Amino acid sequence: MNSSSVTLILVVLNVIATLYAWNNPAIMQKWILNPYQVWHRRQLYRVITSGFIHANWMHLIFNMIALYSFGEVVEYYFGSLFTGMGSVYFILMYVLALVVSDLSTLYKYRDIPNYNSLGASGAVSAVVFSSIIFDPWAQIYLWFIPVPGIILGVLFIAYSYMGGRRVLGDNINHEAHLFGALFGFIFTFLLEPNLILYFFEMLKQPRLF
Repeated sequence: MNSSSVTLILVVLNVIATLYAWNNPAIMQKWILNPYQVWHRRQLYRVITSGFIHANWMHLIFNMIALYSFGEVVEYYFGSLFTGMGSVYFILMYVLALVVSDLSTLYKYRDIPNYNSLGASGAVSAVVFSSIIFDPWAQIYLWFIPVPGIILGVLFIAYSYMGGRRVLGDNINHEAHLFGALFGFIFTFLLEPNLILYFFEMLKQPRLF
């Protein structure tokens, strides 16, 4: 598989799955993450399907902009570091992040039948923070405004933290952002431990403009 196409494929899959679920309420209810159903009825597939559907247009657009912007960067570096395996590692990180980022939620809400959540936030956070390791000061364009990757990443996590603290009733799993971000760091460093020193050296060379 051409590594340069993986991010775009994931974006397209997210958009198609979300639009399909919006137009089919029964599918939305079947695919959404419901910890009670996963824990007590072993509907494990929900951990993956819920990561491809979103609550509303803002949720979808925000996640897909972040995924596309940061994902291409990660694909490029993975392809350079792991010849022939870059795409495989990228997909593996994305899918594992969907699962790992939901573990806390699954346990915390396992006995609450009416709790639901959805969104690619955990996987997107993993991609965002993996990208930041390679070039923390890279300029990412957010609605045509250039923002250094590490600053945008911090804002992304701040938004997630505030969302998790509030009872928004939007079914968005804001806690998954935090665990996904941590997983993105750990997964990338495990693939190439030497990146730890590289990352801290890059932090010492800020590029704000």
